[in-house]
Amino acid sequence: MTEGRRERADAARNRHAILLATEKLLARHRPEQISMEQVAAAAGVGKGTVFHRFGNRMGLMRALMAERALALHEAVTTGPPPLGPGAPSRERLLAFLDAVVGVVARNKGLLAALGHAVTTAHKPEEDPRSAHPVYQFWHGHITSLISQERSDLDAELLAHILLATLHSDPILRLLEQGDGQRLADSLRTLVTALLNASAGRTEPRNGRHPNAPQR
Repeated sequence: MTEGRRERADAARNRHAILLATEKLLARHRPEQISMEQVAAAAGVGKGTVFHRFGNRMGLMRALMAERALALHEAVTTGPPPLGPGAPSRERLLAFLDAVVGVVARNKGLLAALGHAVTTAHKPEEDPRSAHPVYQFWHGHITSLISQERSDLDAELLAHILLATLHSDPILRLLEQGDGQRLADSLRTLVTALLNASAGRTEPRNGRHPNAPQR
């Protein structure tokens, strides 16, 4: 192996070790409780290596979420059903929510930390989630599946609501107790009831959703 290839292989091993160490730390602590020094020690690399590769703690968290979300993205776009194409939209939606809970349960608080960082890093008039590709993809996919199943619903808002449940304090405490399956089951119950509910009076009036509060 040439020196250049050896350096690339070493860098790849270090990256894998750092991300794995970060994920293991996130199983016990929230992101704000984890220092770059802790990550370096757990990964068996120098602190400078972590800073050089990821810049800061938020850069590290972004890289970890992107890495863990990549497999889910590939499963959704090219994998077998029910996550991948070919299954009914309802089955795909339930399978996707199960998978998202799995990612978040292994990286407790990570989605919340990223969401907070994006929100505070942008001007109020801008859409903060446009800079958060993981959230953007998850939200878009959920919106699409809800729309396919129930075109009468406000799918875009419902997708935001479903994802918001994943980083509320009660849910984070639930995940910290290792009860991710309870969350997945409850989301399935909620979404199934939502999709089974009678459409009722759901056509927008004057461009506003019928259930929106009156001004």
